[in-house]
Amino acid sequence: MIKVLFVCLGNICRSPMAEAVFRHQVQAAGLEQRIEIDSAGTGDWHIGHPPHQGTRAILDQYAISYAGMKARQVCSDDFTSFTYIIAMDESNVRNLSAFAPKGQGTASIHKLLDFAPNRRVKDVPDPYYTGNFQEVYEMVEESCRRLLDHIVREHRLA
Repeated sequence: MIKVLFVCLGNICRSPMAEAVFRHQVQAAGLEQRIEIDSAGTGDWHIGHPPHQGTRAILDQYAISYAGMKARQVCSDDFTSFTYIIAMDESNVRNLSAFAPKGQGTASIHKLLDFAPNRRVKDVPDPYYTGNFQEVYEMVEESCRRLLDHIVREHRLA
């Protein structure tokens, strides 16, 4: 089982959007029995909360389910139980180091936009502060599509 964890700051905007979009793409590809998806935040402010209203609205617009999703915080076990940890920005990558077990992590850590190399920006902006949920959705959708292509190739799932 390939396991993918999307990470942002509070786990209510970007990472749950990526989790829902990626799950939708994985299901469309018929790979839901081979790829497991989750999301988490590096902060603890929103634990137990559903995705932000702006995230829910954009996912509703594209008919993508977020049913049952609740914010949680990253934990040290994530570094050994997930295959990929996908951060939304460089700050998230830095913050992840506070949770990583010393010398034991096996997860491959990337930024989401590493999978969209043609984009001028390298970090997914936080719509919690900017309100740009549509722009973030477009970044997430493209990057998740390319991430899925990468996983299919890398793990020979096709």
